[in-house]
Amino acid sequence: MGILPELKHRFRNALAGFTNAPEELLDQVRRTQDARFGDYQANFAMPLGKQLGRPPREVAAEVVARLDVADMCHRPEIAGPGFINLRLREQWLSERLIEAVCDPRLGVSVEAQPRTIVIDYSAPNVAKPMHVGHIRSTVIGDALCRILRFLGHRVISDNHIGDWGTQFGMIIYGYKHFLDAEAFAQAPIRELSRLYRLVRRLMDYQGAERDEQDGIEDSAQDDRLGELSAQHPNINARVLHETAKLHAGDAENVALWRKFMPICLREIDRIYARLGVSFDYTLGESYYNDRLPGLVEELIRRGIARESEGATAIFFDHPKTPMLIRKQDGAFLYATTDLATLQYRMETFRPDTILYVVDHRQSLHFEQLFAAARLMGYTGVELKHVRFGAVLGEDGKPFRTRQGDTVELEALLDEAVARALQIVSANDDQKPDGPELSPEARRRIAEIVGMGAIKYADLSQNRESDYVFSFDKMLAMNGNTATYMQYAYARVQSIFAKGGVDVEHLRRCPGPISLEAAAERALAVELLRFSEALELAAADYRPNHLTAYLFELANRYSTFFEQCPVLRAETPQLRQSRLLLCDLTARTIRKGLELLGIDVVDRM
Repeated sequence: MGILPELKHRFRNALAGFTNAPEELLDQVRRTQDARFGDYQANFAMPLGKQLGRPPREVAAEVVARLDVADMCHRPEIAGPGFINLRLREQWLSERLIEAVCDPRLGVSVEAQPRTIVIDYSAPNVAKPMHVGHIRSTVIGDALCRILRFLGHRVISDNHIGDWGTQFGMIIYGYKHFLDAEAFAQAPIRELSRLYRLVRRLMDYQGAERDEQDGIEDSAQDDRLGELSAQHPNINARVLHETAKLHAGDAENVALWRKFMPICLREIDRIYARLGVSFDYTLGESYYNDRLPGLVEELIRRGIARESEGATAIFFDHPKTPMLIRKQDGAFLYATTDLATLQYRMETFRPDTILYVVDHRQSLHFEQLFAAARLMGYTGVELKHVRFGAVLGEDGKPFRTRQGDTVELEALLDEAVARALQIVSANDDQKPDGPELSPEARRRIAEIVGMGAIKYADLSQNRESDYVFSFDKMLAMNGNTATYMQYAYARVQSIFAKGGVDVEHLRRCPGPISLEAAAERALAVELLRFSEALELAAADYRPNHLTAYLFELANRYSTFFEQCPVLRAETPQLRQSRLLLCDLTARTIRKGLELLGIDVVDRM
């Protein structure tokens, strides 16, 4: 158990008799903002005093009298109107550090009441290349899976891919009318992507609603599009016709869909492998197609949905906007599929929580979906839209290529690795005794550094905010970047290599850890905050709590490294103590990055 959970546990006992609902008060136990006031502070005496009609300092004094922390803290101090300040004992810190050294979980306990959590994330349309817009859902969802699993929850990841929608009608139409057979034979996914973009631009040219997510450029300037448009009038209706034929089971279109799907899935799986992302299930829209007619009829029969102007919809008191689930022509919608998916997950997985890691533009859709779920009787499950903002360019606008197209994800990954390779090579070339890394090792490290930089840059943001994408910032060797964390880890490995340290022996025979120096003590307190950071990240599904913790830990270690000699410590005992602090720091950084889906390297 970490520091904060232990303190809350002890304050909970001390609050017995004052209140029957201590949890809200316990949220006021937190780290101090100023080390002069100790390590932790309880600020609940003011609201509790107001509830009881008594002076806050008097209430604080009574709580302190009941508080059993003598083994853990120095004597609590009451300051101001009733703040309870706590300073941790060095002996207690040292003992907890030794326990963490000997624990593969680094002192992080497993959740006593684990939940079953389904996480829906990434969810690309498989008929077109993954682009920069997919990075946020993919890495946030993956990090949440890792963190929640580590804390002991049963996590089920489901990639609800778009494999049945209008995009396939576009590709089928393009395949029938614009196919370059030789190009398809040589590079099928690239040719399918070309066909998709061509048909999309023709639809845009003819006045179809602009698809902002795909960032189509102004096709009116392309004379060739004008010629093709004249040859293929009403292309939007034609695409919808091909889509309807697919959904109706037309033999030719279904055969083409079955031909395209393995090609598309291989491509996205290749990107996922590069990102180190995997899923328990990949159940796309097509998986639920057979359930849709019966679901709509069931909702009508139960009075949850009703017909209106020939269509079928669910109406709510809130939100006011109804949820359309069947069109006038009998076609089903994305909302219908999401309801069928929810129904399947409830029947199959029986989850306590379902998280949808989807951008903020879908907020109304999820508000409707969750309201419909309550009407269907799913009242005992937490339904959460884990929404996130957009990725912007340095001009503050949606991140695009110079030509105005949305940046393809693989091109982004390639660029990150190429830039990381330049940094790794430059650092290696500057070694006093000459380069240490082979070209192969440089490329391997560059792949890890590049992937980590992109992931960390995203995860370190408040997920609900937009953020500016900058290769220079995300690959910086200082600041809150993956590169800085990876360098801190590598620096510890360099100390061990230089000192010929047997790490396994070090961990098997940990002696007492000295915390006499201020930098040692500050590092110790930060190390014991690991579980606290993970619980914060899990509480509201925000990985940036973990990145903020890792950044603070790396900063504490940097100060320790500068002020406290390790290999040249004054005594063998102090050397051993500081080596243990180094090792525990490296292990914590490594585990923290692993929970974010980021690897480390021993040399940079």
